[in-house]
Amino acid sequence: MTGMTTPAAQIVDAAAYAQAVEDAVKASAAYYSGGTSALDDDTYDRLVRGIADWEAAHPDEVLPDSPSGKVAGGAVEGDVPHTVAMLSLDNVFSAEEFTAWTESLARRVGHEVERYGVEPKLDGLAVAARYAHGRLTRLITRGDGTAGEDVSHAIGTIEGLPEQLAEPVTVEVRGEVLMTTAQFEHANEVRTAHGGQPFANPRNAAAGTLRARERAYTVPMTFFGYGLLPLADTEPGLAAGLGEAAHSDLMARAAALGVNTTATTAVPGITAGTVDEVLVRVKEIAALRPELPFGIDGIVVKADLAADQRAAGSGSRAPRWAVAYKLPAVEKVTRLLAVEWNVGRTGIIAPRAVLEPVEIDGSTITYATLHNPADITRRDLRVGDHVMVHRAGDVIPRIEAPVAHLRTGEEQPIAFPETCPRCGSGIDTSEQRWRCENGRNCHLVASLSYAAGRDQLDIEGLGHTRVVQLVEAGLVADLADLFTLTREQLLSLERMGETSTDNLLAALSAARNQPLSRVLCALGVRGTGRSMSRRIARHFATMDLLRAADAEAIQQVEGIGTEKAPSIVAELAELAPLIDKLAAAGVNMTEPGATPPTVREDADGGAEPADVADGPLAGMTVVVTGAMTGPLEKLSRNQMNELVERAGGRSSSSVSKKTSLVVAGEGAGSKRAKAESLGVRLATPDEFAVLVAAYVD
Repeated sequence: MTGMTTPAAQIVDAAAYAQAVEDAVKASAAYYSGGTSALDDDTYDRLVRGIADWEAAHPDEVLPDSPSGKVAGGAVEGDVPHTVAMLSLDNVFSAEEFTAWTESLARRVGHEVERYGVEPKLDGLAVAARYAHGRLTRLITRGDGTAGEDVSHAIGTIEGLPEQLAEPVTVEVRGEVLMTTAQFEHANEVRTAHGGQPFANPRNAAAGTLRARERAYTVPMTFFGYGLLPLADTEPGLAAGLGEAAHSDLMARAAALGVNTTATTAVPGITAGTVDEVLVRVKEIAALRPELPFGIDGIVVKADLAADQRAAGSGSRAPRWAVAYKLPAVEKVTRLLAVEWNVGRTGIIAPRAVLEPVEIDGSTITYATLHNPADITRRDLRVGDHVMVHRAGDVIPRIEAPVAHLRTGEEQPIAFPETCPRCGSGIDTSEQRWRCENGRNCHLVASLSYAAGRDQLDIEGLGHTRVVQLVEAGLVADLADLFTLTREQLLSLERMGETSTDNLLAALSAARNQPLSRVLCALGVRGTGRSMSRRIARHFATMDLLRAADAEAIQQVEGIGTEKAPSIVAELAELAPLIDKLAAAGVNMTEPGATPPTVREDADGGAEPADVADGPLAGMTVVVTGAMTGPLEKLSRNQMNELVERAGGRSSSSVSKKTSLVVAGEGAGSKRAKAESLGVRLATPDEFAVLVAAYVD
């Protein structure tokens, strides 16, 4: 990541240069005026770098409209003067470019910078919020850097920007207005419900919403402060203090006044003493990027001390004491070519977008998830649309929304299936995720192959080809039929000799004794997976107790809420005949070592589940990441999670403030970085093996 450099667009002659300038100015104007643009960020950055390169080689042919050296690319103006210029930031795209910038900064100030401030570059719209005696009186966009647009009508709709500070001071708070992922989804739902076109991404949504006046609705946004400075009538003592304070101290003061800052996030601003420390923090923030609930497109690095900032000074467009270390783009605009409808092993009918290939963060993306039909309708997607595609880390690419202003009128509605695209049966459309009325029987081969997998019943010798053979021969119509297969039936199959037959029968016999958690996982109850199946099995201990539980009782299992619990109850009722058939075939329906739930009386005489967890990990939430070594080397991720829960803990796939321990093996990446940033305890595989030695098989 640190060696990445965004290549500049290639401009070959004066005509191409003039066209590039026109395209860049139009894109910038569209974004800053209404939150729309024909270019995604990466394309715009490449274009601007190409313009700068051409101008460096042809200094006598620079056009007056060129975006080079201008705030907001020179595309916007303002009518409210800023007290202090509100500038943009210069960009670097690699460790080498960043190191060169720090060397230039040292030359300007006459010494190595003592301390750097390092914080995420939030992907929103810069604003200045003016407070008089603690009350928010005016909100102004950056505009052209010297003057901005008054958007005070948005006061009261921006979370994190209080209308009254904790102290009655007169100050200006500068920061970024953005939409979190959840706010963006809500904004597009409200916008489309009122007949508007959905925004393409959260950044555009924030830009368009902030400027909107006299709408029939309002939607929330979020503010993160990154600056604090005095106004003309600020108290003299306070003004002097703000002028001499380090950036890190200003951020602490802003937070104390009640202003939202990155200090409350997984990527808080920090100070670093060396270039190497800054680059380490860049890697940490980049690793956490996919999990953040808001967008970032880089990391801002600043000289922290006020004296260093003054010594470095500022240019016409950007301060010389700060720079944006840009990260690879995670969003690109491409075209939606078609929609495929695929049927999963439980009968779920899932739409998938077929895209004009586009490269995002080093990967060529040709498909993206569309979630469900309701999501397609809500986003008003059409075949032929230009769409904003988002991909971060290992997350499955998704379509944010159509770029509606690029529509030509030739786009076509997406056709929803009227019958199951796999078997032709009817479709159950009662829930957001549509399902074939044949359920698991629609895709029996996939369902059985999944059930036989290593992390489920672990039936060696029952691969996809053998499952197809059994189904086509009419020997197996559901999971339970596997356990009634005879030696004669198997020997009758083509390419099935005595040795392979006996091996498969032995594997099926062993599978009968798998714990309840694996049986549950093999059944593929919707809304559960490997971890949840283990949690449910350890809580109820037997299938009979689980089947007797109502939604309220199932909600006692950690991670199951009011929406998921009724679905699990309904699924178990639907699977009742199959479960009975499995039990009759001798399949185990208990969880070894688990204790059936008991109840104890609470202070009001009511009943609540008793906590029966014990073991060295009792009460702990544990995340396993990276490759295991030593005594744990041969354990799969699922087996590691089973080990965690046998030792009394709860396994989890994501790191949060509630995580108790992260077992970090070789190659641990973003999860280790997040654990370090949150101060979560880390353990090597060898250290963890000692902790749970009594529970390792």
